[in-house]
Amino acid sequence: MKKTKSTSKEEGVGSPSRLIDARIEELKCWRGNLLARVRILIKQADPDVVEEVKWRKPSNPAGVPVWSHAGTICTGET
Repeated sequence: MKKTKSTSKEEGVGSPSRLIDARIEELKCWRGNLLARVRILIKQADPDVVEEVKWRKPSNPAGVPVWSHAGTICTGET
């Protein structure tokens, strides 16, 4: 399956970008603020970055934000 860049106009309720938004909102402390700042920097550095949420499981239902472009760039493990 080919990955495509998602934009705010294409995003559905369960889209990775919306899930990352929810995770940032859920972390109402320095961790959420830092995750939001890092996300902005990543998008500025690589406008074609793909946002994903991986490794969702019962012990971590929100999963882990991941940014990639021809391979993983970084994760937003909090």
